Parts: sequence; structure tokens; C-alpha cells
Amino acid sequence: MSRGSERRGLDEDAHYRERAQRKKELVDRRIARATIDRGVLVVNTGNGKGKSSSGFGMLARSLGHGFRCGVVQFIKGSFATGEEAFFRRFGEDLDYRVMGEGFTWETQDRERDIAAAGAAWNEAARMLSDPAYDFILLDELNIALNKDYVPLDAVLAALAARPSRQHVVITGRGAPQALIDAADTVTEMRLVKHAFKAGIKAQHGIEL
Repeated sequence: MSRGSERRGLDEDAHYRERAQRKKELVDRRIARATIDRGVLVVNTGNGKGKSSSGFGMLARSLGHGFRCGVVQFIKGSFATGEEAFFRRFGEDLDYRVMGEGFTWETQDRERDIAAAGAAWNEAARMLSDPAYDFILLDELNIALNKDYVPLDAVLAALAARPSRQHVVITGRGAPQALIDAADTVTEMRLVKHAFKAGIKAQHGIEL
């Protein structure tokens, strides 16, 4: 290596360390300012894939910390999923409720869908009022809200009144603006490509 190349390498290393140090100082300041310790409301919405998968990832993390957890699935229910098969192994640490009747284009019965969503919300409201639950995943609740199967005002009131250290994750496309406003963290999944549009059926481990 020539002296010029060696010098450029040393300069690049020094520049890299300087940037990393500035980044560390910025992150450390942000961490120092984050002093509030309470439960958070997370909303995953948008047309892209990964909303429920993210929620179940947080469920796994919470169980790993020894949390008492609850899951209510508002839409899924007519077919088995890998996450249900896996998480039901956790026994008393997890209260897992599959309450849906399946996707609305499968049931084709609005009254039946409303009744199923109402029953699911009753389970969700029970969990939200119980301080024994540290983490609650309300999977596809946004769809039930978007279709007016569950009253938004009741959901917002229950979320506001829940125990202060209880974490809640709500998934599903079409999250109402009032729920987005109430949330602490909101992620919108954007669809770029999906295998289904190319004729590839839903795969175990990916969609199921």
C-alpha cells in the first residue's frame, strides 16, 4: 500500500470515528430525555404485509420477559395459522382468543360478522380492564373499526382507561385517525410487491 493510500485510509477511519461519536452523543441525549415509564399503544396499519407479524414479534418479546399476555384475533378464525399453533404452547402466560369468522368476503354475512366482532371486543375490553395483563395484541381490530363492527368511542375509552403499565398493539389496515392520534407509536406498512399478485398462493411460515 502506498503512503498516499495509507493516509487516505487513516483519514477515512478518523472521519468514521468522528461521525460515530457524534451519532452516539445524539442517541445518548435522546435516551437521557426519555424518562417516562408507562405502557404504550402501538398501531400497525397500511396496505403492506407485516402488520400482524410485527405484533406477534412483540408478543414473543413480551413472553420472553415473563409478561402475562393476551391476544384477541378479530378477523382470522376460519383457518389455522402458524402463530396460533406456536403461541398456544405458552399455557397460562398467554390468553389466546381466536374470535373472528374469517374474512368478510368468505362469510358474506354482515350480521354474523358484527356479532363475531362484538364478542371479540367483549374479550378485548375484559383484558384491557385487567391489570394482570402486561401486553395485549388486538389483531385486525382496525378492520372491525373501519367497517363499524365495533364502536370506535368504546375502544378509545377502554384504551384511555387501561392500567398505566399495560402495553397494547393494534393491527390491521385502515386504522381510524382518532386511533392514530391516540397511539404512541404508529407504523404504516407500504405495499411494494406481493407474491399473491404473481399467482403464488399463501405459504406456511410466510402468510399462514
